[in-house]
Amino acid sequence: MMDISTGDRPVPQIIKIKWYRILYVQVIIAITIGILLGHFYPSLGESMKPLGDAFIKLVKMIIAPVIFLTVATGIAAMTDLQKVGRVVGKAMIYFLTFSTLALIVGLVVSNIVQPGSGMHIDPSTLDPSSIQGYVQQAHDSTLTGFLMNIIPATLISPFTGGDILQVLFVAILFGIALAAVGDHGKPVLKLLQALMTPIFKLVSILMKAAPIGAFGAISFTIGKYGIESVSSLALLVVTFYVTSVLFVLIILGAVARYNGFSITKLIRYIREELLLVLGTSSSEAALPTLMQKMERAGCAKSVVGLVVPTGYSFNLDGTNIYMTMAALFIAQACDIPLTLQQQILLLLVAMLSSKGAAGVTGAGFITLAATLSVVPSVPIAGMTLILGIDRFMSECRALTNLVGNAVATIVVARWEGELDTDQLNSAMNGELPPLDTSVTLHQHGDVGIPAQETSEPRATVAA
Repeated sequence: MMDISTGDRPVPQIIKIKWYRILYVQVIIAITIGILLGHFYPSLGESMKPLGDAFIKLVKMIIAPVIFLTVATGIAAMTDLQKVGRVVGKAMIYFLTFSTLALIVGLVVSNIVQPGSGMHIDPSTLDPSSIQGYVQQAHDSTLTGFLMNIIPATLISPFTGGDILQVLFVAILFGIALAAVGDHGKPVLKLLQALMTPIFKLVSILMKAAPIGAFGAISFTIGKYGIESVSSLALLVVTFYVTSVLFVLIILGAVARYNGFSITKLIRYIREELLLVLGTSSSEAALPTLMQKMERAGCAKSVVGLVVPTGYSFNLDGTNIYMTMAALFIAQACDIPLTLQQQILLLLVAMLSSKGAAGVTGAGFITLAATLSVVPSVPIAGMTLILGIDRFMSECRALTNLVGNAVATIVVARWEGELDTDQLNSAMNGELPPLDTSVTLHQHGDVGIPAQETSEPRATVAA
């Protein structure tokens, strides 16, 4: 027997988990079964919708306390409150840069591939009644209204209404207030830190239902819309998916390499969250565990708490690619050539409208309606052409948005000097134990990571 000594530092045992108990394996199996059920038994697949809806509601139930506790405790522990403004400012610069780049990518690819050419649709024959709800929401969503909506009516209303930005706003103010009162606020800070353990344990419990939620959501999607609904507009769907993949691998990949990590390793690290988003078509479903994963990857809690929730409203790379691509597709399908000046106008309007409807359910379709209502060259009734396939494209939008927010969190943490590179490398190389929120959380610098029992025996290797 050869004993490997590591001094006084305890070495956590690597616990082998049976393959069928791994969450992402369960989600893959659930999605596969859901697709088959929805395809061969459409009516039965449609009836599975409550399973997906129930899981989304369960996750949304826990999002507000997760954001509040993470942000408030992270800010309250800061010695430099100016750091809050720096982090938010740097995050906004990043968001604006890459959101604009995503819009440009969608515009350029649509001009090259021309996914709508040859359809020769007469705009006068289109029935806009099916999209009136989206158009009305787009009309009601203004930049001023959006900014005013961030301020809640009461301190409690964000937690009952589930508005992420309102919860973030209250958490930032509360964290600043706790830090400002000094020692008087320490008992409250300790209470909030203690609350994090049962809250994240609850997240762990809820995530066990992820395969059921993914099964129900994908069964409904395939059963209601059918795989066949994609075939008539296959070129647009394929172009969008390929463009999104290339955006992630090339553009975000270059950002990742410049900042010292691999985009493919990051994707592998957050694969459970990506599969959850794929199954439910809701990026919110992965928000609690994404925040935990980013902390475990070495990003400071304060940075994670500020960047991730804000990115869910302002860093929508997938949605932005979709907006300009869909707008040009409609113009091409209706044989409406757009000049360079008209396309630049489309780009500028999309930059503003994407912020005005941020955080709204169905934001991709609503922001497209908002953009087309301002740009007279493209008929808004043309949105009926893509209404049937929007559900399938929403999954790709959500996946791209999720990867973009993970990259943004690491980049902003590095800019702030709040990134533990050793912890990041361990996470990217798969050296961390599986995420288990049932164990006690402890502080690693400013990063909350699951603690291993110090009483575990040291590693031994049998000769």
